[in-house]
Formats: sequence, structure tokens, C-alpha cells
Amino acid sequence: MSVWFGDVAAVDLDAMAPGTMIENLGIEIVEVRDDALVGRMRVDHRTTQPAGVLHGGASVAVAETLASWAGYLAVDREKFHVVGQEINANHLRPVSSGWVTATASPVHLGRRAHVWEIRIVDDADRLVCISRCTLAVIEQRSSYATPDRRLAL
Repeated sequence: MSVWFGDVAAVDLDAMAPGTMIENLGIEIVEVRDDALVGRMRVDHRTTQPAGVLHGGASVAVAETLASWAGYLAVDREKFHVVGQEINANHLRPVSSGWVTATASPVHLGRRAHVWEIRIVDDADRLVCISRCTLAVIEQRSSYATPDRRLAL
């Protein structure tokens, strides 16, 4: 059974990334499963810290991005908007190159709040970071939009 609301195949999340931190960090959506959203981010000059490994803040950014997109897909977007309310992350393993893949899965999908677990793994499928993000579900039409629509809102 799918956790998504409506026809999510018609929603182009990557089209909403231009002009945002999502684009700057190179975060891409790679798969929409019935019960999870999967994205990835390259470990490179945009996402590493001075020691040459993935910056913890970049891990948190990809985690909140995936949780927010997942929450967006899980609600009636004509009636509701989701916003990050709390996030935590445990950084477990350094990564110095390649890609990290993040999978956001629902822990709780309530009427006013969602809780998502985000597991981030490296190219060898080793757990790099585990995060939990709470989203508030607000009763207003979602304001997520492509760059051309953002200017019109």
C-alpha cells in the first residue's frame, strides 16, 4: 500500500530544485517507492568539510530535503503544506568520495505531524548517518513550486 497522496508520478520534484540549496548541493531524487523516497548526493567540494569528508550539515540537509519532499508527496497538496519542525542526526561513518544515498521512510503520518526516518548509506551500502525529522502539517495550500511559479506566488 502506498503512503503517497494522488498521482505522485506526475510530480517532478527535481524541477523545483533550481535556485535552492537542493540544487547547490546537487541533491537528486532517484526513486519513489510505495513506502519510501530515495535520493542521492555526490560527496564533492560542495558537500565536504575541510578534513575532506562529508560535512555533517550536508547529511542533515539531504535528510531534511528527503523528509520534506516525502511529506509533500504524502499530503493533499491543494490543502496542506509541510514544514520541518525538528531534525536530529547521528553521523556514523566518514565518506570522502562517491555518492551517498538517502532513503526517507515514514514512522508516523498523522493529521498534524509526520515523523520520517532517513537512512544515509555510502556506495558500499554502509550506514553513514541515520536521522529523524518531524514535519508539521499546516492547513494551507502547499507553496512548493518551480522557479517560474515561485515568482508568481
